[in-house]
Amino acid sequence: MARTFVTLTEIEAARPVIAPHILHTPTLLSASLTERVGVPVYLKLEHRQITGAFKLRGALNALNSLSSDERKRGVVTASTGNHGRALAYAAGLQGIRSIICMSNLVPGNKVNEIRKLGAEIRIVGTSQDDAQEEVEKIVAQDGFAMVSPFDNPAIVAGQGTIGLEIIDALPDVETVLVPLSGGGLIAGIAAAVKALKPKTRVIGISMQNGAAMAASLKAGHPVSVEEQQSLADSLGGGIGLDNRVTFGMVRKLVDEVVLLSEEEIAAGIIHAYAQEREIIEGAAAVGIGALLAGKIRLQGPVVALLSGRNIDMGQHRRIVAGYHATETVPCRA
Repeated sequence: MARTFVTLTEIEAARPVIAPHILHTPTLLSASLTERVGVPVYLKLEHRQITGAFKLRGALNALNSLSSDERKRGVVTASTGNHGRALAYAAGLQGIRSIICMSNLVPGNKVNEIRKLGAEIRIVGTSQDDAQEEVEKIVAQDGFAMVSPFDNPAIVAGQGTIGLEIIDALPDVETVLVPLSGGGLIAGIAAAVKALKPKTRVIGISMQNGAAMAASLKAGHPVSVEEQQSLADSLGGGIGLDNRVTFGMVRKLVDEVVLLSEEEIAAGIIHAYAQEREIIEGAAAVGIGALLAGKIRLQGPVVALLSGRNIDMGQHRRIVAGYHATETVPCRA
């Protein structure tokens, strides 16, 4: 299968397409982290995006790339929550039918928010791979258009607009910290940042429990991993053994991958709440967590992307109170 590499031109083309429907989120200096680590640290507040996560950018751009016939048939995807919510919202804006397939590991609060947006919900199995199998059945049987949560050039280009905004806000940025899962987010950001500022480091950060992209990079090709519960639940799931976009881009463009323990992820959530007055989910906290844990070779200015806020608030209260359990709130199909 031919590999695809998303370019700066494609990312710049996505920007005016999605601009009327998203928030241009701020990039603000964190006084607390700057003092803590000794170099300027900025936070890109993408968790304030309309659907509570960066995923709306890619979803809007992907729908724009569909043919009129595909729009009429409807769209389907597998999701760990945030992509499904973004696609449901974007499809609702355009009157497109949507089906979101998720595993039983997806937190119930994320499932409920997707349902409120009018999407059809399918809860299948205990992994993102199980949900993806359901997607493929729907595509084969009902002719829906599949919108991958990450391995799609239009998705990558949409997420890459974050990279453009980071460079606009901080032209002298030297290090960008990005949550890493399937790679759509970091591939897009790295493509934009590296094209504009080739010497800027882009570092992917994930959890120690079931980080598929990290395992694939180590193996030299896409591999499957056992999906596990984590405070960074949005970073779960595989990258697809037939990955055609993000694996190659991440391998070429990303300078380093850092993995965090659950305690380090929890520390990031706590810091964001106590020091930055921001409520974020575990996946969004990994940049802060990596800085606090001393796992980043400091080269500043640094931008840490806060990617989403869609955490179950009961879980958030337990974390900030000092209970770092990784249990998620179960789905209610």
